[in-house]
Amino acid sequence: MKVNKEMLIAEVLENAKDIDGVIGELTAMGMHCLHCALAHEETLEQAAAAHGKSVDDVVAKINKYC
Repeated sequence: MKVNKEMLIAEVLENAKDIDGVIGELTAMGMHCLHCALAHEETLEQAAAAHGKSVDDVVAKINKYC
């Protein structure tokens, strides 16, 4: 799977080859999305904006694990 900025966080978490790696990256960026109710409705782009992160950086880091 190749992650893109329009994907829902829940979709990324459900389909990642290395979910622990994805969770680690999100957590390191201050995005504790696994426990967030918005993860089921929020895209990576929306989450990055809400946390003041570059969506391109978020996608690149997460793609290492998907």
